[in-house]
Amino acid sequence: MTSVKVNELLSVAGQPDAAAFAAFAADGFAAVINARPDGEEPGQPGNTAEKASAAAAGLAYSFVPVKGTEITEADIRAFQAAMAEAKGPVVAHCKSGTRALTLHVLGEVLDGRMKPGDVEAFGQNLGFDLAGARRFLEKRAGQAPHVKAFFEPRTCSVQYVVSDPATKRCAIIDPVLDFDEMSGATATANADAILAHIESEGLTVEWILDTHPHADHFSAAHYLHEKTGAPTAIGIHVTDVQKLWKEIYNWPALKTDGSQWDRLFADGDTFEIGALKARVMFSPGHTLASITYVIGDAAFVHDTVFTPDSGTARTDFPGGSAAALWQSIQAILSLPEETRLFSGHDYQPGGRHPRWESTVAAQKRANPHIAGIDEAAFVALRQARDRTLPKPKLMLHALQVNIRGGRLPDPEENGRRYLKIPLDAL
Repeated sequence: MTSVKVNELLSVAGQPDAAAFAAFAADGFAAVINARPDGEEPGQPGNTAEKASAAAAGLAYSFVPVKGTEITEADIRAFQAAMAEAKGPVVAHCKSGTRALTLHVLGEVLDGRMKPGDVEAFGQNLGFDLAGARRFLEKRAGQAPHVKAFFEPRTCSVQYVVSDPATKRCAIIDPVLDFDEMSGATATANADAILAHIESEGLTVEWILDTHPHADHFSAAHYLHEKTGAPTAIGIHVTDVQKLWKEIYNWPALKTDGSQWDRLFADGDTFEIGALKARVMFSPGHTLASITYVIGDAAFVHDTVFTPDSGTARTDFPGGSAAALWQSIQAILSLPEETRLFSGHDYQPGGRHPRWESTVAAQKRANPHIAGIDEAAFVALRQARDRTLPKPKLMLHALQVNIRGGRLPDPEENGRRYLKIPLDAL
């Protein structure tokens, strides 16, 4: 297998066969990055076989699969992370080497080490057509809002800072408060990382937004409100969720009027982030209260649809409905095809890197829960899959916090806070 040397640490290549991995090791490479999705053509070795071949040759291995027209910043950063973790020179491959080189040059541009206008000439000097990288950069330059994602690996959650580049005003969406269920310890590392980013970028927080009361992590909305003074908001149907869980928790004192947030959004409501216009879509199905925020050319869909290789969200929580989720998904898919969709979780199917961004067009084309099926088939598929899923391990812990806007239980007379876990309730 012939590779093309990009610099002292990186070479790119086309699809290697099993024997090529030993040759890579003999040539002094320390690691392989596979940037090719499985199943692109018959006879392709695929991730599992390549990982085994790399291990047999003593090479480190990373799986960063991308499609040329669907590369996102998450892919670029995952490629950079794989490079940084390698203990020596890396050979990165796809079918021809173009996508692997594209990931590298886009990272160089994003980090200021290469000018956008130099990308195509750089590729030509190495024998590659990087017009796709140029188009990515042109499209990115015109996008608003700017979206910065923060992946939380403990719960596979994605948090967002959404900013207006013109005014430097921003919103925080679905922030995570750290919680360790084994020790009962809470912390604010994730929320503080968001605040550090906001400070470094010179942003001003206008909103702290939740898409729904989360069942798998604590919300950091209240903590961030105390730090920034920005108003908190969620969908108006959170009151239905509060009433449902008030009974489950046997919690007479719980207020079920949504007053724990500064604003409750109804379907069709609008608001602003700087000069950006935002509107709310009611998106039930995963929960009774789920909403989507459509901000500029971006929609924050959280637990409605995931990336196309991951399907859709479960609907077996109290108040969930597969039929309602189908209707919510159809509304999201009615947005313009180029609309960027940002999911709230990624469970890394096949062992790939975390991803969270897709488009309406990609969902229609490639999501197996959506493409080519009707409502009846979706409901049957979703209900069958839900029956195989365990409940989230933090569900009973998290909801008593999240239906109060991220507020931890009040301290008792000894100064400690306590969670209440109903037994045999679900």
